[in-house]
This record gives sequence, structure tokens and C-alpha cells, in this order.
Amino acid sequence: MTAPKALETPYDPPRIFGAAYRTATIGILLVITLIAFEGMSVGVVMPVVSQELDALDLYGLSFSAFLIASLFANVVSGLWSDRRGYTAPFLLGVVLFVIGMGLAGAAPTKALFLAARGVQGLGAGCTIVAVYVMIARVYPPDVRPKVFAALSAAWVVPAMVGPAVAGFVAKIWGWQWVFFGIIPLVVPALVMLIPALNKSTPPAGDEAGAGEKSLRARPVLMTVAATAAAGGAGTLLYGVDKLHVSPVPSAIAVVGGLACLAYGLVKLLPPGALRFGRGLPTTIMMRGMFSAAFFGVNSFIPLALQQVKGFDPTAAGIALTTGALGWSTGSYLQSRRTVDAHRRIRLGAACVMAGILLTVLSVLPGVTGWTAVPAWIVAGFGMGLGMSTVSVTALKQSPVHEQGANSAALSVTDMLGSGLAVGVGGALVNLIGHSPEMIARGFVVICGLMAAIALSATLLAVRTRSL
Repeated sequence: MTAPKALETPYDPPRIFGAAYRTATIGILLVITLIAFEGMSVGVVMPVVSQELDALDLYGLSFSAFLIASLFANVVSGLWSDRRGYTAPFLLGVVLFVIGMGLAGAAPTKALFLAARGVQGLGAGCTIVAVYVMIARVYPPDVRPKVFAALSAAWVVPAMVGPAVAGFVAKIWGWQWVFFGIIPLVVPALVMLIPALNKSTPPAGDEAGAGEKSLRARPVLMTVAATAAAGGAGTLLYGVDKLHVSPVPSAIAVVGGLACLAYGLVKLLPPGALRFGRGLPTTIMMRGMFSAAFFGVNSFIPLALQQVKGFDPTAAGIALTTGALGWSTGSYLQSRRTVDAHRRIRLGAACVMAGILLTVLSVLPGVTGWTAVPAWIVAGFGMGLGMSTVSVTALKQSPVHEQGANSAALSVTDMLGSGLAVGVGGALVNLIGHSPEMIARGFVVICGLMAAIALSATLLAVRTRSL
């Protein structure tokens, strides 16, 4: 007789909030939520900061400093985590982020506030990349999708409530407490992550031996490229901002910045990206175009509503929050995949353009500033539809061994697109003027420029199709 087969017990993957992973999961989500809350909230309080520190001339650069510093830290932290483990870059990132928050809240001058934003960017960039590596090392492969789904929620929730909460805090206690209030919450996150930090190890055995030659050369090359891209972007924005004050030195800075930026991007992005080669190269560049168009306007909506329409920070925060509602809806519909990827990207870019053009109405005389609410829902919908599709398409077009590098390239274009767009927008505000009437004109010009970028993305979307 044949022995009866043993009953197979169905495999039940561990839960991310189960006993084995609960503290690590909560700690990771808390860290990401704090970083996301700071990122989503600072735009609301920046008009108040600019008034109190006489820093309207640094309005755009305050955002750009954070983003450009994050770009550099992302690359360096990723290389460091791969070679030495994620504990050191994670802890350094958290320390820098906290120091940056403290410096920003205590800043007595606009120069110190700008420096604090750069320190925050370094901290956030180091921390986020180290967290992604931590997830790969701590959680088994079949559990990681659940962790990343939870991370998405950790970004969405601050986008929904962060601007309104920050506006309320700034109105009641002062803008400084938008920064100070986050610092104590870092402590419980670190305590919860101590077990996960103790598991950090660099790749060993076969993983460390494979491609040993490239591992020795790549960190130096990538660090130089990241330095060139970040330094070039900063020099470029400084030159653009000062062109109307000192044309010749500023023009030299613009040319030098462009050269450094181009060198860095050639090394950091896949071949053909800068000329929008068909398929993956254009898909990577689309991420930057979406970010430039959307955040190039998003960062100036609170300034326009508060300076031109007399909104208080809370009301401006509520108006800004609506973009997250559209974004969530667009992301959900993207997952249904009812049309080809390039058509979804094209529709997303068209919606971003339409939302930007509608937002112009919110600063016109005789039109309520609340027009920005439905307009930004439309723009947010386009971002949710387009950005999610771009990310999925880029991974689909990437060979398995290049998915990490191409994911990093997406982050580079994302942060660089946002940083350059906001920096150029700030330069336009400085050039046109800081009175309410001039800010309204500057906002219209910014919207026109960013709408042109969204239009370009709409026309170029077809090139995301692989041959």
C-alpha cells in the first residue's frame, strides 16, 4: 500500500505588523511620515517665514536647497549602504535631519534658514535610501510589497493633512513649531528601529565577490557625478537668480553650472536620456518633467494665495491639500491599466497642464482664490495617473540587474526637476517684484512656463514606448 501523503500546510507569509516585524514596521513608517510631513508642510509656512526673515528673495532657493542636497545624499547613501550596511547612513541621516529642523526653527536670518534647508535635505536623502535598503535586508521577499504599500500610505497621509495642520500650527504657535514639533517624535522611531539596525550587514560571500572590480570603481565615479550634478544645479540656480543684478558673472555661473550638471547627468542617467531616446530613456526623463511642472507651481500656490488673496496659512494649506486627493484618485485608476502606458502618461501630463492653467484664475482680480482647489485636484489627478505609470513602466523596461540603477535615475530626475523648476520660479518672482500685484504677475509667468513643460511631456509621451 502507498503511504498517505502528508497534508500540505498552506504557506502564510508573516505579517508586517505581526510580532516579528511590528516594531520595525512602526519605526520605519514613523520616520517616513515625519520626513513626508516636513516636505508637505514647509510650503504652507514659507510665505510667513519669508516675511519674518525678510527672505522672499530666497523663497524658491529654500525649496531647491532641500531637493538638490537630497539628490546628492541619495546617491552617496545608496553606495554606502550597499558596501557597509545601512546603519551608519541611516543614523547620520536622522541626525542631520533633526539638526536641520532645529536650525530652521531657530534661524534668526534667511542665510541660516537656507543652510538649514540644505542640512534637512542631506538628512532626508540619506535616511530614505537607507530605509529602502533596510526593508530589503530585514523583511523576506514576499513581505516587502506590503511594506512598500504601507510606505505609500505614509506619504499620502501627510499630503492629505500636513499642509492644513502646518497652517494651523503656524497660526496658533508660530511657524517655528512646524519644525520644532517634529523633533521629539524622532526618538520613539529610533528606539523601535534598534533591532533592525543591529541586523545591518554589508553584502557577503558571492554577492560581495560578484563584480568586485566595479564595486571599487563605481562609488568614486558615482560620488563625483552626484557632486557635479548637485553643485552644477546649485550654481546654475544662483546664476539665474542673479542675472538681473550682475549679468556677466551670473552668465558665467550659468554656463559653468550647466556644464557640471550635464556631466553629472550623463553618468547618473541611462544612455540617451538627455536626448529623449525612445523607451526607457524618455520614461526616466518623464519623471523629471512631471515633477518640474507640478511642483514648480505647487510651491508657489501658498505664496500667491496668502500675498495676493489674503488667505491665512490654514486656508492656504487646505487649498494645497486638494492636490493629494486628485493624486490618490489618479494613482488608483492607473492601477486598473485600461489603456496603454504611453496613453496614460500623455493623459496625466495633459491633466497637469490643464490644472496649472486653471490655477492662474485664482490670482486674477475679481476671481476667488478658492478656484485653486478644483484646479489643483485636476493637476493632482494627472500626477497620480502619470507618475505612477512612469514608475511601473520604467521597472518593466529595465533588465532585472538594472532595476536598482534605473530606480535611482528616476529619483535623480524627480528631485532635479522639482529643484530646478522651483529655483527658476523663485528667480522669476525676484525679477518681477515682491508686491502683491507683482507676485500675481510672477505667478502667472511661472504657471505659463510650467504649463509649457507639461505640454512638452504630453507631446513626448509617445516616445516612452519601446521599439
